[in-house]
Amino acid sequence: MRFSNFLKECKKNKAMFLMLLPGFIFVFINNYIPMFGIVLAFKDFNYMDRFASPWVGFQNFRFLFMSEAAWRITRNTIGYNLLFIVLNLVIAVAVAVALNELRNRFFAKLYQSVIFLPYFLSWVIIAYLVYAILSPNGLFNMSIAPLLGVDSISWYTNPQYWPFILPLVNVWKGIGYGIVIYLAGISGIDQSYYEVAVLDGASKWQQVKSITIPLLAPMMVVTTILALGNIFRSDFGLFYQIPMQQGLLQSTTDVLDTYIFNSLKFTGDIAMSSAAGFYQSIVGFIVVLSANLLIGKISPDNRVF
Repeated sequence: MRFSNFLKECKKNKAMFLMLLPGFIFVFINNYIPMFGIVLAFKDFNYMDRFASPWVGFQNFRFLFMSEAAWRITRNTIGYNLLFIVLNLVIAVAVAVALNELRNRFFAKLYQSVIFLPYFLSWVIIAYLVYAILSPNGLFNMSIAPLLGVDSISWYTNPQYWPFILPLVNVWKGIGYGIVIYLAGISGIDQSYYEVAVLDGASKWQQVKSITIPLLAPMMVVTTILALGNIFRSDFGLFYQIPMQQGLLQSTTDVLDTYIFNSLKFTGDIAMSSAAGFYQSIVGFIVVLSANLLIGKISPDNRVF
């Protein structure tokens, strides 16, 4: 009965399903067909036997958990991602609300474009921009430090500074994307709510607190849950390019993705790479389900599914 209803809906909305078809094909080819490669995570892969390589069970997962760096890379991966989620959510919503309050639409669009621009830059370009500022002969040590009356700092040999540098660079590059999303959400709010609030004497802060934030909450929940799904995945470009692969910084810049890359780039062990990717996907899947379940317990109307 349900399948027949589905067929009726397909016939009724034929044009919409045809528009959806290219996207569906793209996702199927790039996301679902490669899933057959999961079996490589449990094999001692070699190029002669390929998929007929012998099974080794969970042996390929051992290098992630038995390594002396396991605690460090797990701590850094989860810690940075949680910090990024909080910062990007809070700052993106705050800036989106501020831009929405600008009455001069030209300047609002200009500020939005300027903030969004870094999102399109390559991590390689950003790495050299950061290096131009933080290098021994860079802008900070040559110009800013003398003005502040402080000594020059060797940024690329002192790991204690990078838990602050990496979040700052991440927010600067990626915040524009979040701002666009939340600005779109704010623009969809019925303006009559604000008109009534003004008649009742509500201040701008009261309007934001009582109208904007509650109506943006479902969108904020969805973006947060999707971000939590990547809690065990890191932006490789950020952690590999920005620190310039300096070994002295590994205690605070080495994450799961960079560790896997550095461990396997010389061995070329596809099976271990597959095991690492499979592990990250499973953890992300569990985190998304758990977060959605928790949201459903707190606020059933805001859960994703």
